[in-house]
Amino acid sequence: MERKDDFNKRREHLKDLTEKQLEERFWELCGQLMDPIVEMAEKQTSPSIERSVLLRMGFSSLESKAIVDSAIDKHLLEHGAGHLVYKLAKNKGMNIREAGLKLADNELWDETVSLFQGAINEKTR
Repeated sequence: MERKDDFNKRREHLKDLTEKQLEERFWELCGQLMDPIVEMAEKQTSPSIERSVLLRMGFSSLESKAIVDSAIDKHLLEHGAGHLVYKLAKNKGMNIREAGLKLADNELWDETVSLFQGAINEKTR
């Protein structure tokens, strides 16, 4: 069986490009492919992603689950669980681990909510 090859037809718009231009075109197209993925990653999250972030920050799976579950209850998950811990730690002068453990023990959530209150109010306008 003979293959009907349309390679020459498909490469017509590329045939005069140099190796360097082909490489640049390749990376340009790769960038275009990644744009929606990067945009989605910037705007979307999930409990499993947030638990994963906390695991990479050094929290156990049980601690991560407790923080993420509380963040969901407080409607703060969209800010990122790691961000909640970081901002609380920075605001209270605590280290990251200490702040996260407080949140996992269901402490300091009122303070954490107040740290993001401006963002919450801005969103509801």
